[in-house]
Parts: sequence; structure tokens; C-alpha cells
Amino acid sequence: MSIKCRKRMTLKSGTITQNSNLSFLIWYKTILLSATKKGFSSKEIQKQYRDNRYTLEGMIELEEGYFTVAPLALEQSNGARGRGAAGKQNVVIMAESIPLEDLQIGKIERQPRYFKANVLSTYSAKEINQTLESSIDKKSIVFTDKSTSYLDIADFIELHITEKSTKEIIKWLHITIGSAKRNLLVNYHKIKDKHLLLHLYEFTHKLNRRYFGGKLFDRLVIANITGL
Repeated sequence: MSIKCRKRMTLKSGTITQNSNLSFLIWYKTILLSATKKGFSSKEIQKQYRDNRYTLEGMIELEEGYFTVAPLALEQSNGARGRGAAGKQNVVIMAESIPLEDLQIGKIERQPRYFKANVLSTYSAKEINQTLESSIDKKSIVFTDKSTSYLDIADFIELHITEKSTKEIIKWLHITIGSAKRNLLVNYHKIKDKHLLLHLYEFTHKLNRRYFGGKLFDRLVIANITGL
């Protein structure tokens, strides 16, 4: 009970749970589950993941990967391989990249900071350009391989640098794509293509907070209470 206004106040008052019919126990169980390594993805939890609102900046690495999804019956009958193959969904992965020197060996390598991922419905350069415009700062420098899908990238950013794809070039994106594929396969087996983006949001949300450690749960609680 508020002494000044004489109105009944609860722990939910002034938070995003104020008008929710769910108990606090259900809310915080959900937060706890989403903070674990395996976790789960759902539309309700995805509303709390706001990484897609932010843009990457500085030096950016970009790469595409094919993720396994449950194919439709019509796609299975086509029997295509490679691009457009049944059960394969194209995903673009982007990461901020910072050159750091290893003081022990004196070698400079690019290290990743924040990641973003987006599901592509086509394989066209136009969709790649649209994704870049909404995901990264215009003054960024973007590193890619020599794919023809990236020919027009320079029109939307400060500088586009192409490099021959090797184990050392864009290696952290290759590692991230492989880790994401294993994570989805182990935890969810085959998922529907319409749910893939939500799972990727969950994966990158945790990846971008990989150094939070034991504070991850506290940060999620604060985000839910403040609505930030």
C-alpha cells in the first residue's frame, strides 16, 4: 500500500509484468532458462532480445552459411543440391572485428566483438545490401570473400575489402557458423525455417554476452524490470 496515494502497489507495478496474468515464479523461471547454455527460443522470450535494434560499426566481417531446416514436401520432390537445396536455409553472419596483437608471438589477429545474424529468403545481392543497410553503420569497413553477391556493398559503406577465403580469413565467422549449427542440431534437431531467425536471435544474444559470466542472469532480470 502506497502511503502517499493510498493505492495498492505490487512488485509488478511499473514493470513490463504489470498487466501479466503470469506469476512471478513463471516469469523468473523463464528468465533463468534463457540464461542457461542450452536455453530455449520462443516468440515471448524473443521480444526481450533487442540485439536486432543495434547496428555494428567499425571493422566488420561478413559471411554466409547454410543451415539445416525441416524441408517442405514440395522442396523434397525437387531434389536440388547446393543453393536452393531442400532443407537448407541461407543465413548471413556479421561480426565487429578488432585487430589485436598477441604480445607473446608478436602476431596481429582480428578478434570478434558483437555479432548479428539474419535469414535470407533469396540469394540475391539486393537482399544482402538491404541487410547491410539495416545492420551496420555506414562508416564501417567490411571484409568479405570474393563472392559476386557482395559486388555492390561499397555503395552503402565507407570501404569494402575482399579477401580470398582461407582458414585464417574470416575464421571467427566460420567458427561461429559451425558452433551455431551444432547448437541448433543438438538442442532442436531439425527446426522449421520460419523459426530459424528466432533461434539465431537467441544464439547471438548469448554470444554477445559471453563475457558476462555469472552476471548474465542479473542483467536479464534488470532488462525485464526496466524494460530497456
